[in-house]
Amino acid sequence: MGPVELLHMSVFSQSFSPCGRFLAAGNNYGQIALFSLSAALSPDATTRSQKPVLTFTAHDGPVFSLVSADGRLLSAGNGEVSAWSWSDLIKKNVRALWTRRPKYKSSLEIPEINSMVLQPRDNSLVIGGGDNNVHILDLEHGVFKSVLQGHSDYVHCVSVRDRESEILSGGEDGAVRMWGDCARPQYGKWISCLTTDSDWMLCGGGPSLSLWHLRSLSPTSTFPLTGCQRQAAFHQDMILAVGDGASVSHCLLAGEVKAQIPCSPQSLNTLQLNTNSSEHQVLTVGGSSSHIDVFTNLSYRAFSLSF
Repeated sequence: MGPVELLHMSVFSQSFSPCGRFLAAGNNYGQIALFSLSAALSPDATTRSQKPVLTFTAHDGPVFSLVSADGRLLSAGNGEVSAWSWSDLIKKNVRALWTRRPKYKSSLEIPEINSMVLQPRDNSLVIGGGDNNVHILDLEHGVFKSVLQGHSDYVHCVSVRDRESEILSGGEDGAVRMWGDCARPQYGKWISCLTTDSDWMLCGGGPSLSLWHLRSLSPTSTFPLTGCQRQAAFHQDMILAVGDGASVSHCLLAGEVKAQIPCSPQSLNTLQLNTNSSEHQVLTVGGSSSHIDVFTNLSYRAFSLSF
């Protein structure tokens, strides 16, 4: 890939391998790159260790979402979901196990898939995208079993509430559906960031990032972050968030911003915490550049992986 393409590259999605030793990242050119964390974190690491061990084109359009499940890497492109074997990819064998496409209204319609999340209880994949619907893929039988309709504009993000196995979705229409409407229109439109943790939900986008208590469906904290937040995660006793701006925000549950840690991309799209390996516990962050920042300590950036 040439210097012009690298200049205009954005990283939209990340997922760690089941063993925790590898990181997959998807970009706006439809490529997936595989990085070796064990090599990059080695005391003998070189600049070459921070480059992909494998790069391949997975889809025609941007790879907006990556999910790992049962030894497979699931990737979302324009209107389709593909599955890849992690063991094959680690051996540098690139071959899709299968590709599935939701049933759209028209065969000419190819809406993007913006977000995917696993629903472990019934071994299904929840998919949200540009046709304003949430689709449920049965991973055991490889068929789409249901469609959740209710959003009036495209779906940015989906999440699953583990204990109750409830599906939540956030869209351009400003609604969070569980399926019930938790939106507050006076705070602005479109929800692009959504995650849950037991009885709590984080959502933001046009509205400020806010923390909601799911049992009472009431907001408890609003975080004073500038710009749109694109992804957030619960981590120990705080919240990590990325979006407009070149920093990872560390927020306390009470609503206070504890710290903002600088990153190399000027705008951030994705963050991932590697919980699959005690040896390679890192935070990785990607956005509007060809670099993926790696944090071995949440207080500072250790180094960057590069496409």
